[in-house]
Amino acid sequence: MTSESMVTMHIGEVAARTELSLRSLRHWEEVGLLTPSGRTEGGFRLYTEDDVEKILVIRRMKPLGFSLDEMKAVMADLAVLRSATSDSSDREAARAHLGEIHADAHERRARLARQLDMADEFISLLEDQTR
Repeated sequence: MTSESMVTMHIGEVAARTELSLRSLRHWEEVGLLTPSGRTEGGFRLYTEDDVEKILVIRRMKPLGFSLDEMKAVMADLAVLRSATSDSSDREAARAHLGEIHADAHERRARLARQLDMADEFISLLEDQTR
């Protein structure tokens, strides 16, 4: 770990930096999606820059509608790829799974884009009717 990744932050700072609620961060910990890097003697959660990067990955998956289990699997695959001790078969399986997730994410994004187009059409219709 780099010295920058060892700098720790409390949950409030992490929530502000990631634009997430304290409740979301605590919930993600409760369901096993996220684990803070440490705790103070008083039990307060401590997060590193690496933790913030993980949180941002999760936050980016949320609008695409990935389930908690799907997000956990992605996070596990990313951890395998980032680990220097992962064997080649584990790395290959992680890459293959992430390839499937990549294709799925594109499909989900296209669906959201179509929904936004419909929303824009509706807003235009309302604007035309209220002039």
